[in-house]
This record gives sequence, C-alpha cells and structure tokens, in this order.
Amino acid sequence: MSALKTRLAQPGLVSAPGVFDMISAKIADRMGFDALYMTGYGAVASHLGLPDAGLATYTDMVGRAGAIAQGCNTPLIADGDTGYGGLLNVQHTVRGYERAGVAGVQLEDQETPKKCGHTPGRRVVETDEMVKKIKVAVETRDSDDFLIVARTDARTTLGIDEAMRRVEAYDKAGADVLFLESPESIEEMARIGRSFDKPLIANMVEGGRTPILSREQLDELGFSLAIFPATGFLAAATALENVYSTIATQGSTNDIQRDLYPFEEFSKLMGFEEVWDFEKKHAD
Repeated sequence: MSALKTRLAQPGLVSAPGVFDMISAKIADRMGFDALYMTGYGAVASHLGLPDAGLATYTDMVGRAGAIAQGCNTPLIADGDTGYGGLLNVQHTVRGYERAGVAGVQLEDQETPKKCGHTPGRRVVETDEMVKKIKVAVETRDSDDFLIVARTDARTTLGIDEAMRRVEAYDKAGADVLFLESPESIEEMARIGRSFDKPLIANMVEGGRTPILSREQLDELGFSLAIFPATGFLAAATALENVYSTIATQGSTNDIQRDLYPFEEFSKLMGFEEVWDFEKKHAD
C-alpha cells in the first residue's frame, strides 16, 4: 500500500487504467503502471450485467476488489460507492476493502441509490454528512498508507462553486486524495488544480462531461492521478462486437485469427504455466 502513497507524493502524473475483471486486471498488471483503478461502472457491468445505479452491494464489490488486488502486484484503488449506507456501513466498507488488499477506497457524496458520475440525475447528500463519512473512514483504517479518496458529484447539479466548497471540506476532514467529479472545461480543471495541495484525480471518461487531456496538460494543471475507468471495457466491447459479428455473418473465425490474442499466451497470462509445472513435479 505504501508504494502508491509514496508515488503520489512525487512529481509526475500517475496514469491508472480502469480494470473491471480479472482478465483486464492481469493484462494491465503486466504493463508497469503505478496504479490500477477498479471502475464501479465496469465491475457492475461485467459482474452483474446491470447499470451502475446503486444496484451492486458491498458484497458484490468487495469480492471483486479483493480478487483483483490479490491477483495483481500493482496497487489498486477501488470504487466504494457511497460506503453502502450510513456511518456504520462506511466503517464496515473501509475495513473490508483494506483487508482485501486494496491500496485505497473511493467514497462519494451521492444520495442512495448512486449513479455513474457522468450520467444525469445525480443527487448529493449534505456536506456535513459526507464529512462525517470521511472522518469515520480515516479513523477506521488500520494503516495510514490505505488511501481515502473523497469524491464529490456536486458539479453537475449544484455548480462548480459548491463542488469546490465540498472538496475543501473533505480535504479538511482528512481525505488523502481529492476527486471533483465531471468538471466541464479546462478552465474549471485549472481552478481545481491550483486550489488544493493534496493529490487530485482527473477522471478521463471517453464520451463523458470532462475534456480528455494529454498527460502533459493534466500534469501542468496540477493533477496527480488520471484514471481511465471506461477505456478498457469500451475497447473490449468493440472487439467482442467485431469478432462475434464475424462469427454471426461468416460462421467462422478463419479471417480474424491474426487479430486474436494467442491462445498459448493467454493460457500463460491466466497462470497455466504454474499448473503445468506442478503436474510435472507431481506426475506419477
């Protein structure tokens, strides 16, 4: 856990791809990232086939987060939604995510049921309620290296000024990483970047409300961590739709085999080499 906290204290933007299942996580884990981000939208979609609209439970999400954290060497920040209820639920969530091996949990100030941050109709709780959640999260964790990421969704419905006031309050409450969701211009992002000293998250959602910027731009604006929650599952959906369409129209994969991940390499990615070595060692 300490590796991510140390890295975020250093100069230079950390880019964290969104992972949503063990295949995406294992592929990303091999690529030298400083952090991975378990996307709530993607995890709910891949695990339950449902929208990210408060339908997944704590049990659904902590199990997913634990599997990814324990199956990868790269530090993982995981979406913890609203903490799945009141203050006691937040305490339970923080304990569970930390025991699962996650490096940090993201908590947001939406009302229940929550919604994906770049979709309409989001409503937020009172600032004081979220401040209490952050304080409980900070006092609950066993290690200061376990990061509490505080997110506000106030920008879309209440405006940038209210969102900034909330981030300031969450900063004072003890959050380690600050996350103002869905700013709508570079000017707003610049305002966020120059207003806070703690690590700041930029949420790069293709097709979302926030401009997609380069690494250099985000670094210059003052962001420490850029997450790309949707990129992986959008790419996977495109690839699957293409190959399944080929099967549907041609009844064969003869013409697309060169575009597929090699089966032997995929078997190694999933850990079959260890199985083969074990079988050789214990063969009769």
